[in-house]
This record gives sequence, C-alpha cells and structure tokens, in this order.
Amino acid sequence: MSTSGTIESIWRYPVKSMRGEEVDQAFVGFAGVYGDRLYAFRSAAGPKGFPYLTAREQKAMLRYTPRFRHPEAAAQPANLTEAQGMAPGVTLLYADPADLAVEVVAPSGEVLAIDDPALVRQLREGLGAEHELTLLRSERALTDCRPVSLFSVQTARKLGDELGAAVDKRRFRANLYVDFPSSDGFVEDEFIGHTLRIGAKAVISILERDPRCKLITLDPETGESNPQLMRPVAQGHDGKAGVYAAVLVEGIIRRGDEVVLLN
Repeated sequence: MSTSGTIESIWRYPVKSMRGEEVDQAFVGFAGVYGDRLYAFRSAAGPKGFPYLTAREQKAMLRYTPRFRHPEAAAQPANLTEAQGMAPGVTLLYADPADLAVEVVAPSGEVLAIDDPALVRQLREGLGAEHELTLLRSERALTDCRPVSLFSVQTARKLGDELGAAVDKRRFRANLYVDFPSSDGFVEDEFIGHTLRIGAKAVISILERDPRCKLITLDPETGESNPQLMRPVAQGHDGKAGVYAAVLVEGIIRRGDEVVLLN
C-alpha cells in the first residue's frame, strides 16, 4: 500500500445541476455521497434515458444555491453510529424527507422551498413550452453515471495551461477533488481498475474516465459559456477528464484524508 494523494475538498450537489456545496466531511455510501443530488427537475422535453433539466438547457441553474434546512440531519445517516457497531450488512437509514428538505436561494436572493411552484416558473424562463417540469426526489444520488466522481486539482491546472487561462475546478462538478504529489494532470486515469482507501475506512473502486460535455464550458458562478474549454479536453484527452468510482466499503471521508492505493 502507498499513499497516492490527499482529499483537497469534498463537494455535494443537493439539486442536480444547481450550485454545489463544499463540506468538511461526508458519508460515502454505496448509493453515493450522502445528500448528493437528492433532487432533480424532470423535463417533459428530455429523452427517456436522461429526463433531467440541467444547465445544458438552462444555464441559470448554476446561479441557484440549494441548502439543507437541517444541515445536521443531512450530514450522515441517522443510525450510522449504531450500524457501524454491528455486523456487516446492516442497513444504513436516510433521514426522513422532512429532515432532508432543501430550500434554494435564487440569483435575486429570494429563498424558495424546493417544491415552490415559483421556483419551477423561474427555471422555465426562456425555455420552450415543451419543458414542463416535475420535481424528483431520490435517496440514491441522481448522478449521470456512477455514484462518485473524482477529479485532481492537477488536472484542472493542466487544462488551464493547455487553454492558456486558469480553469476553475468547480466546472467539473466532482464529489472528491484530490491533490496528488505529481505535478502532472490526469494522474487519476492511472487508477482505473484499482481500489483506493480514503481515510480510515472508505474504499472506492475507480471504474472509468468521465466523458465531458457542454457543462464544463459554463462558468460555475455566472453560467456564462466559454466553448474554448472543450478544445483541450476533446483534442488532447479524448473528451474525458476525471474518473468515476463505485463504493466498496462505506465510511466517512474528511478533507485532508489520505488517499491510499490498495492494489
């Protein structure tokens, strides 16, 4: 075993395609990061395989800031301590829906409940009538592909060098940002097919590279587009940046935790 890096920051996204929140620690379970992408808006205009409204269609979503009304209940499963003291296989319980209620701060500063019809009206502004929206809630993270995404700060730096301008890591909307000792970017690609332990307990398996789309061209603060960012990703890295992972052993991950290669 060898230490490969450290957790630089941990992020979750309570509402799919809205702003993320950085947390000091998070419970990482088989279904993903606790509290990650619990809510999404289904668009009647979306394809059956991916029915969600995202910033690809409504750039303004990136300017909405979701937050849990009861942050302490959204930090980890309600029975985590008891479950960890029992035999393997004990089911961890999500909090009641009321405890995981989310409110959203609109760009105007207005605070809206996640199920407020006024929020739907705002999200539909500028879209065609075919974008009829329905709120979805799930205890499993409504991710695009795999439960957990990982991205190195060195990869963001390398893409910035290739683009000729600084690149904000938040464009890539990862759950785990890792600081590797190597100054080279895309080090995370080398761990595909391997397992990593993070902190004292959590173990993840790195499965595949992350295909990128228009979303990375959108500024995470303003939603403004810079299509040039796709050029180095597409031309130099097969349109991929970062990696997807599955969780093999559940556990708490904290900022600064060591990332250890197991095999």
